Amino acid sequence: MPELISIEVVYPLPQKQEVFSVKLPAGATVRQAIEASGILQKYPEIDLAKNKLGVFAKLTKPDASLRDRDRVEIYRPLIADPKEVRKQRAAEGKVMKKGAGELEIE
Repeated sequence: MPELISIEVVYPLPQKQEVFSVKLPAGATVRQAIEASGILQKYPEIDLAKNKLGVFAKLTKPDASLRDRDRVEIYRPLIADPKEVRKQRAAEGKVMKKGAGELEIE
C-alpha cells in the first residue's frame, strides 16, 4: 500500500475561508490535490490556468510535488490594483490637508 500524505486545499473568499482536507499518495502534485478536494466542482470560477497557486504563501506551479501536511492555496484575482488604491488615498489626503487650513473665524 502506498504511503499517504495529508494535504489541505484552501480557497479564501471575502466572507470565509474554504478548507478541504485530502489524503493522497506520496509524490502527488498541487493539481492532483486541488482536483481530489472537489473544490473545482463547488467553485467553477476557479481556473487553474488563470488563478495563481501557492504552498504556504509561496507561489508554485500546478505540477509541483507536495509533502505531507502541505497547505495548497488558490488565490483569487485582485479586484483593485493596490498601487492605484494607494495613489488615490494619497491624492485624497492632499486635498483634505489643503482645505483644512482655510477656516474662517468670525
